Amino acid sequence: MLGLNARDLQILLLVAILTMFAPFFLNPFPVDSSLAQFNAGYPDLMQRFVIFGIFAIGFNILFGLTGYLSFGHAAFLGAGSYAAIWMMKLLTMNIIPAITLSIIVAGLFSLAVGYISLRRSGIYFSILTLAFAQMSYSLAYSVLTPITGGETGLQPKSNDPRILDGALEPGEQARASLFGMEMSSSYELVVSGWVFTFNVGYYVAAFLMLVSFYASIRIFRSPFGLMLRAVKSNQNRLGYTGVSARPYNLAAFVISGMYAGLAGGLMVAMDTQAGAERMFWTASGEVVLMTILGGAGTLIGPVLGAGMIKYMENIISKINQSVLESWFAWAPDFLQDFIVAVIYPFVGKGWHLTLGLMFMLVVIFLPGGLMQGIGKIGALFSRKKPNDRDSVAGSTPAAAE
Repeated sequence: MLGLNARDLQILLLVAILTMFAPFFLNPFPVDSSLAQFNAGYPDLMQRFVIFGIFAIGFNILFGLTGYLSFGHAAFLGAGSYAAIWMMKLLTMNIIPAITLSIIVAGLFSLAVGYISLRRSGIYFSILTLAFAQMSYSLAYSVLTPITGGETGLQPKSNDPRILDGALEPGEQARASLFGMEMSSSYELVVSGWVFTFNVGYYVAAFLMLVSFYASIRIFRSPFGLMLRAVKSNQNRLGYTGVSARPYNLAAFVISGMYAGLAGGLMVAMDTQAGAERMFWTASGEVVLMTILGGAGTLIGPVLGAGMIKYMENIISKINQSVLESWFAWAPDFLQDFIVAVIYPFVGKGWHLTLGLMFMLVVIFLPGGLMQGIGKIGALFSRKKPNDRDSVAGSTPAAAE
């Protein structure tokens, strides 16, 4: 079905179920509960989950399959954002032309960058991509201010031409839409003490994430994907067979850049503004962390890593000292002060410390990422009995995807 084997189809269906029912899964606690702090089912965060999931899926096609580590993918994210915002300013607030142009512009930009950067490999390739990203950031921040808006960025204005849209009423704000459905529109379902929010923008982004995920599965299982794995395994040996790896590397780089452009276009579709900060080197480093944390070379891993980092950035970072004190109000004062003093450095503004420790533990004990840990847990429950004749001693379970 859909050109997928049974296992891949199960993975796709699992991701689809988790994505479509995310408002329920991400709001496990009633709104008046002290644990409602950990609910993540609000539109802005859910949109970030799927958009950065797309970004990480695309990066994984390059890094996970070929082994080429790019520190400049934020440049394509930013290029896609600027292309989308200009399409909304000049043509229409309908997100389809904006997203289409963001993919095209990011693809062309990545073609130019990849053509030059892929002349080198290893750390030299990584430094070249980082240099391109930083040059792009500097250009967007200062030199190309008339096009990029510089420090303040760009957003749609009421006096923009927008050829396909009618004139706005005085004081009316331009809003991104999909054939009349505004991305900011939401419906709330109240069930007892729970509130579940269904947002148009989230489901549009979620649908595109599922399409992107399906495309990545087809790439992974295709002969093209096998060639990329061969590049990662031993590029020199591949060259001895008479096959040039460079066209495959460049194709993977461009596809990965187009995924980044799609993510950038969706950012503008959800929040109609674009700024140079999306091209900064930290944004490139973030997608590297997402991919490695979840599991480079796996299918679900990058999505899981993106969700983990965005959850910590938006939920763990909001736990301040007063929240901790309210949680441990039952304890005697001296014990409460001690517990708060121990936990506080790892939450709130210190959430990066928690992320760093988690990343360190994953790299040391689970080099295959969180997916390796999930695979090991699954192996514990599916392990055959010792007296099974068909059991193989010392066998290693296949990596989970």
